[in-house]
Amino acid sequence: MSQVLPGDTAPTVHDLIGIGFGPSNVAMAIALAEHNAGVGAQEAVSALFFEQQPRFGWHRGMLIDDATMQVSFLKDLVTLRNPTSDFSFLCYLKSKGRLVDFINHKNLFPLRVEFHDYFEWAAAKVGGMVSYGHEVVGVTPVVHDGTVEHLDVTVRSDEGLVVHRARNVVIGTGLRPLVPEGVERGDRVWHNSELLSKVEELQGASPSRFVVVGAGQSAAENVAYLHRRFPEAEVCAVFSRYGYSPADDSSFANRIFDPGAVDAYFEAPGSVKQRLMDYHGNTNYSVVDIDLIDDLYRQMYQEKVLGTERLRFLNVSRLQAVEEGPDTVHATVKSLVTGEETVLDADVVVFATGYSPVDPLGLLGEAADLCLRDEEGRVRVERDYRIATDPELRCGLYLQGGTEHTHGITSALLSNTAIRVGEILDSLLDRGVKAASDEARLVADRTGGTAGQAAHGPGS
Repeated sequence: MSQVLPGDTAPTVHDLIGIGFGPSNVAMAIALAEHNAGVGAQEAVSALFFEQQPRFGWHRGMLIDDATMQVSFLKDLVTLRNPTSDFSFLCYLKSKGRLVDFINHKNLFPLRVEFHDYFEWAAAKVGGMVSYGHEVVGVTPVVHDGTVEHLDVTVRSDEGLVVHRARNVVIGTGLRPLVPEGVERGDRVWHNSELLSKVEELQGASPSRFVVVGAGQSAAENVAYLHRRFPEAEVCAVFSRYGYSPADDSSFANRIFDPGAVDAYFEAPGSVKQRLMDYHGNTNYSVVDIDLIDDLYRQMYQEKVLGTERLRFLNVSRLQAVEEGPDTVHATVKSLVTGEETVLDADVVVFATGYSPVDPLGLLGEAADLCLRDEEGRVRVERDYRIATDPELRCGLYLQGGTEHTHGITSALLSNTAIRVGEILDSLLDRGVKAASDEARLVADRTGGTAGQAAHGPGS
């Protein structure tokens, strides 16, 4: 741990440093900007965010042109927290001249590429708070008189390493692509998160067969996209189920994503938490929109009638092995019923096998030793999304994601993002957060003022 020594020159201390700048921390920056625009300089919260990508990007590899969001546009970055916000999806539509057109569309679920553009628009409006191309590589506690009231955040960029000091840190590093154990991604073995960029590399090629592994929404979207994009290629879908399972998006089931459901889940005993996950996993995990299921089945049946079967479903099966060569990839598929193995020579195998949460303590170094865990070794998280720590650590370590075991199924989803960042901000204010130097105060005033002006700019 860093020790503060007599005579040391203290660096600027910021109230909050955010790690990552995906949708969750963009929403956090907006909440801060709106707060700062409504208070005086003494109450403003100074914040910096660091994002290792060179610009804002959210699942760019999956922005298929006809793919839609699975959540209502009203669950944007702000509306559930502040329905009058100038950062809403409706304000975005107004600025783009599409508000009336969207209303006439009579649809709650925008195109995914449009919602990504909304995220970019919102991120740009609070751009004064973020540094892109900056990767946080470590967080070190600063010890003074036996307590830790500051954290040194080490950031790497093209200019080298720089240390920033904060009283609180909010971690929003998102999820990481997951492939089965033993599988190595390569030129012909992809994860669906990189689909569109990898497809562009096939420009001019004439692939004859794709294999798509997975039973969820992304897998089904991959199958439909590749089948449409390469009209001469065969597309083989491999999954262990008998068929794609429809997502339960009925009105009562969707209440699992309500803000109040987070309170209920957090307070419930462990056995009830597990039951809720078992009962309602089909609202989000390994399920597919029924319209897409119907479209794929209709296409498969049509091809059977015409005798031109390009769309194949190898159900109740599992991909047993993948061997990538210079010109092809051998995929061994095993039937779970008969045990029979089929070898498919494919141009590409796509794993639509989901994502894994990032270890929230992975960046914290020595600070992680002060974080408490439950009896199963999982990080303990308070209701305000603050990691439970030893008393000597007085800084706030907040999580945006990685809290499913404590806060429920919505913890890593967009559904509750606006409410969550509001609760984190309330926690910061309730704990008496304040900037620790004139320079930090100027940063808070500048970023808050800039955001406030942008929020009321033309087209908002």
